[in-house]
Amino acid sequence: MAIKDELGRLGETIAAGYLERCGLRIIDRNWRCKQGELDLVAIDGTQTVFVEVKARSSVAFGHPFEAITPVKLRRLRALAGQWREQHPEATGGYRIDAVAVLWEGEPQPKVEHLKGIR
Repeated sequence: MAIKDELGRLGETIAAGYLERCGLRIIDRNWRCKQGELDLVAIDGTQTVFVEVKARSSVAFGHPFEAITPVKLRRLRALAGQWREQHPEATGGYRIDAVAVLWEGEPQPKVEHLKGIR
């Protein structure tokens, strides 16, 4: 496994822990379909939350959130729709969040959470 893949998986684990400490309940991880993958799916009250996680070891190529382009957002919306079709028990509203995990050599990574990025 490449270092980038390892950082990505570690970032998802860190993001999941962060979200759980914030009161969300993780119900799915790395959900895949033909169109792509959702990193995390969580419940926040009555909302289903689809979370895109971006982990980086530096900002040399920009902040992690900069990787979430309009094209990526359209794909996330489509994936959220696919997930909801396959999980009719998930009623209520939904939103798409982003979590950035930036680990530049400090003992602990910096975690940022943007809610409702659509």
